[in-house]
Amino acid sequence: MLYYLSELSSHWGPLRIFEYVTFRAMGGALTAFLVSLWLGPLAIRVLTRLKLGQPIRGKEEVRQLADLHGSKKGTPTMGGLIVLMTLTGSCLLWARLDNIYVWVVLVPTIMLGALGFLDDYQKVTKKKSDGIRSWQKLLGQILIATAVGIFLISNPATQESATSLQIPFIKYTVVDDLGWFAVLFFILVISGSSNAVNLTDGLDGLAAGCTISVAVVFGLFAYLTDNKDFSAYLLLNRVHGVSELSVFCASLTGSVLGFLWFNCHPAKVFMGDTGSLAIGGALALVAICVNQELLLVIVGGVFVMEAMSVILQVTSFKLTGKRIFAMSPIHHHFELKGWSETTVVVRFWILSVVFALIGLASLKLR
Repeated sequence: MLYYLSELSSHWGPLRIFEYVTFRAMGGALTAFLVSLWLGPLAIRVLTRLKLGQPIRGKEEVRQLADLHGSKKGTPTMGGLIVLMTLTGSCLLWARLDNIYVWVVLVPTIMLGALGFLDDYQKVTKKKSDGIRSWQKLLGQILIATAVGIFLISNPATQESATSLQIPFIKYTVVDDLGWFAVLFFILVISGSSNAVNLTDGLDGLAAGCTISVAVVFGLFAYLTDNKDFSAYLLLNRVHGVSELSVFCASLTGSVLGFLWFNCHPAKVFMGDTGSLAIGGALALVAICVNQELLLVIVGGVFVMEAMSVILQVTSFKLTGKRIFAMSPIHHHFELKGWSETTVVVRFWILSVVFALIGLASLKLR
């Protein structure tokens, strides 16, 4: 919205600054962060008053872990609403509202947040750790991803970039035209990322902290991909207009930083599925729009580790009756091995930064 002040620069020159995406990205990040700090205490009081506390699994389900996490019982959940509200407000304020990519990412993110909210609501009303059925959650993610895929492929302005595939560290586009197979690919990327972040959200500040490094990297890629000179020099498929997603990523970073203020150990609020499903989907949607879907596997390496640990654990137990890890997702494995919660979280944050740096290295190592 503020972008349109630049059209008045002929009357007052300094308003031209609102034309620059870098300035608006910084404005979006700062706005989202400060509003999150203001909104956080209010949201926590409301969630507490409504008794929307996170159900904690008992010893019959998680054994020793119940002793480690018993003190978390009753901590308000659905804190992802803080992230969604500040992210949405900041984007509407600082991003160009005539940009198609802003809406392609923002609307499905809100929809995934609504799906997560339904899951959280079921949990707190039933006072159980099980919300909506897994197949219902997956079906919702598939429907949202399918709608996104069909729109991107059907729209002439986005079709070319949506149906091409780049691989990190490879110079040239590997596949020029995925055709309608791209829809299936988008379903895998969006549902996979959404669920991976959801699985990571098991310790205070873990998912939020790891999100920041991923959002920063993809915000940079969005800016470079839309720049004619940079994209040509770095051998990126140029996607016109996608630089506005730098504002989205910066706003997401600010929102999550503000949320982390209250979510760090000991957490005063949990993001719940309301936040984790939305954040995971948002990162996937940005990756799709900047034509760097496979880069998400590298930059979001911590999320991949968490998801793979669950897949390996379940597969091993069903095939052999034996567990690979003390418990999955893998952050619980390290807890049960004697690491404190803070140690696990900080070390996973460090890994997230390392994965982000590897992803950035792909810009030149081709």
